[in-house]
Amino acid sequence: MTQLPLAAASRRLRGRPGRPKKAESRSGALACEASAPKISGVAPLLERDSGGPGRAVPEIVPVLPRLLDLPGAAAYLSVSPWTIRDLVNNGTLARVRIPLPGHREFRKVLLDREDLDHLITAWKESRA
Repeated sequence: MTQLPLAAASRRLRGRPGRPKKAESRSGALACEASAPKISGVAPLLERDSGGPGRAVPEIVPVLPRLLDLPGAAAYLSVSPWTIRDLVNNGTLARVRIPLPGHREFRKVLLDREDLDHLITAWKESRA
């Protein structure tokens, strides 16, 4: 029997969308994931590194940057980056200028997180 050139593709497209999964490799991965302990937000540490089973593991705290760029400051204040640029241009927000060798400066607009917090506080107090 002669098969049409697109018959195999037609059969494949009638099935579920996406790449076909390999049954044996995926089921082995599921078995490993089910037996592993679930720890959210902290990388699992070995018992010998944590001092034994009765000792608490210190929590990992991310370090937040103090200086934010335009998109970061806009996300922090929940406004547009153009609004942040306008606030810098009219003097409401102070830009942090980083000097470089040769009497140059870092061109990226950086803003201090504390200045943004003070601006939020000033905006809250002016409405009261």
